Amino acid sequence: MTISERAQQLLAARTPFVHATVVRAQQPTSAYPGDEAILLADGTIEGFVGGQCAQNSVRKAALGVLQAGESVLLRVLPDGDVHFPEAPGACVVVNPCLSGGSLEIFLTPQLPPPLIRIYGATPIADAVIQVCAVLGYEAVGDARRETELTDTAAVVIASHGGPEAEIIRAALDNGVGYIGLVASKVRGLSILNELELSDTERARVHTPVGLAIGAKTPAEIAVSIAAELIAAVRDGSLTRLAVPVNGGPIEAVDPVCGMTVLIGPATEHLQLAGADYWFCCSGCRAAFAAGKASV
Repeated sequence: MTISERAQQLLAARTPFVHATVVRAQQPTSAYPGDEAILLADGTIEGFVGGQCAQNSVRKAALGVLQAGESVLLRVLPDGDVHFPEAPGACVVVNPCLSGGSLEIFLTPQLPPPLIRIYGATPIADAVIQVCAVLGYEAVGDARRETELTDTAAVVIASHGGPEAEIIRAALDNGVGYIGLVASKVRGLSILNELELSDTERARVHTPVGLAIGAKTPAEIAVSIAAELIAAVRDGSLTRLAVPVNGGPIEAVDPVCGMTVLIGPATEHLQLAGADYWFCCSGCRAAFAAGKASV
């Protein structure tokens, strides 16, 4: 499977990843311009953008790119004075493990679009789905009593009745950042009072839903709702990305070269006298083991 095919597979599965491309290389290095790889949130690298030493720097930077959601030009340089063209705005990493070569790698986050669930078989619900599609959001219409909200960024309830309180409760319990209820001020307040919400929970429920633009028709109401969704996306409250922050890859310091490495399935590891040691490459692991054996 090519990198492009794998990327399409991950996008279809709504799996966040980073696409890494080598854009400049200075010998000696094992990577060449055009080499590319996919990096997953657990630190897995699929493809090739350099040897083990470079991979550790790329892996750590990629996790930061996923969490920030912004592209980065990563410059991986060896220790010491290196004559390498300046790249304003680039993220520079000095890697003491490198054998002398330098790399510039462009890291691009590929994040799934916000998943918006719309409840109701009404003209407003249909219009919201259409507007969300124009915005590039993934809109899922569901007129049933469906409360499966995994990976859901926002819920819009436009059913004009039915299990509205149940859906709101499920959305709150699943950590959905934006919950919009299409209802009059009086009816919306009645439903929220029935739920006995905390102040924090109440702030996540928008009713009447949408920005106050004087909307009357289903299409206009859908635009007002979409505008409120856009505001939530831009202030970060709609981000529902499964990137491990707590409980994700943990770090260790290579006892030979002093480099910080992310611990993962492919990280070089050695256990001696009940203690665990982690290394940036097999060379550091062998040097450490030889030093311990000579003691």
